[in-house]
Amino acid sequence: MSDEPKKTLKSPPSMPGLAGSPAMSPYPDERPSTSRTPYAEWADEESSTRLTDATIALPAAGAPKQKTRALLTVISGPSAGRAYSVRDGETVIGRGKEAHVRLDDGGTSRLHARIRTLEEGRYRLEDLGSTNGTFLANRRIDKPVDLTSGDRIHIGPNVILSFAILDAQAEVMAHQLYESAVRDALTKAHNRRYLIERLTSEIAYARRHMTRLALILFDIDYFKRINDTYGHLAGDDVLREVSALVSRLIRTEDVFARFGGEEFVVLARGIEHANAGRFSERLRASVERLEIPSEGAVMRVTISVGYASIDEIADTERTAEALMRLADERLYQAKSGGRNRVRGE
Repeated sequence: MSDEPKKTLKSPPSMPGLAGSPAMSPYPDERPSTSRTPYAEWADEESSTRLTDATIALPAAGAPKQKTRALLTVISGPSAGRAYSVRDGETVIGRGKEAHVRLDDGGTSRLHARIRTLEEGRYRLEDLGSTNGTFLANRRIDKPVDLTSGDRIHIGPNVILSFAILDAQAEVMAHQLYESAVRDALTKAHNRRYLIERLTSEIAYARRHMTRLALILFDIDYFKRINDTYGHLAGDDVLREVSALVSRLIRTEDVFARFGGEEFVVLARGIEHANAGRFSERLRASVERLEIPSEGAVMRVTISVGYASIDEIADTERTAEALMRLADERLYQAKSGGRNRVRGE
């Protein structure tokens, strides 16, 4: 077997961590259209001979008015930019698991404040006996107060929420804008910026409440060879498919992020070190079985995994950097030990 990768998909080379075999198109029923105007003819057509389609649509008479919803947007503090829809009935704001708007901030009480939805589209803010107070218009509130669109709510010393009443389309767009800011465009995993913010807040939460936290770091073996052999579009397919698989395997409370290039991180809250190892092995085995169709070939890849738990680090040294460094050292051990393996000791 030659060390030089071949630049063809017809007979993919055999190499560690990558196998290929001819495959049918994933869309066998698709056929090229024979009635479509050739691009060259369309491009050469004089713009003056093409008419604009007249598709003027007027609102139907008596159409119902679009329903409005209230939205809270974090404009200062952890998860800045994140939007929360105000629920019917009541919306609780706080640091605890019971809160609907959950803020991982040390200055926020477990159940800090709430917003009640009243009749006729009115909303009322109430402090829930918080330690650091709830403020509106720079004044601490000691009794329920009605909210107006545009109000800014201070939750303790660190968090500011913007309150707005929007129509349904604007509400959806606000959520989409936040998602686009914290997601990797290619893989749909969270991006590095979001990971660093969450890792810092999760470390603080774990130290404050003496809870468990594990970090699983993995990367795709021989990824450069995939790009060199099949091309960068095939490499993108690999990143997307591996990401989609991992997203299906993790729990709702876990955080999955692309750390950079072909390197990914899973943050697992409340999991013992031994269980983090079992989950890491499950990830490795699942990726090894994955078949990735791309441009007439089926690719198979493997991953190397390093994992670490906050319990392994001295209490005074429990930082995001320390946990990441320990997992990274073990990932290096997995790769130098032959790849396609897990290291957590």
